[in-house]
Amino acid sequence: MQIDPATAADSAAIEALLDHNFGSDRHKRTAYRLREGASPLVGPTLVMRDGAELVGSVQVWPIDLAGMDGSVTPLTLLGPIVVDAARHGQGIGSQLMRASLAAADAMGCPPMLLIGDPGYYGRFGFSAATTGGWNMPGPFEPHRLLLRAPAGVALPRAGMLLPVRRRPARLAA
Repeated sequence: MQIDPATAADSAAIEALLDHNFGSDRHKRTAYRLREGASPLVGPTLVMRDGAELVGSVQVWPIDLAGMDGSVTPLTLLGPIVVDAARHGQGIGSQLMRASLAAADAMGCPPMLLIGDPGYYGRFGFSAATTGGWNMPGPFEPHRLLLRAPAGVALPRAGMLLPVRRRPARLAA
């Protein structure tokens, strides 16, 4: 198996894999609101192939954290990550995560956020320790809002996560 950067030619196969694993109504989820109008970042957005067959994908997106003081902090959103259901348990998701995080780190991407299971993603350095005051455009479970940031990075304690195309001058308190 081989990990490669995702290309536009992979889009249909990625969408089919996502639909098969998460359902065609997945676009109603809150995380999709954060991706509106954006394109996945080239580099940390990856696919895994077994020969010609696409068996997994991880996507990374630019997003913003609008602080209550009007500041805007760039972040990256990891997800969705998907593995062909017939290949679960083979370590494909972990391999994609490690490769994507390494690519994001090498590129100097902003701190990375995801919405997911703390028990699974904690081993990759993600935690909800600093995201308790953050909100999103839609329903979400705060304990599943996980951040991976280098030590010493200053981030707003409170704010709203937004797609990169929506940059308010100031949020209401």
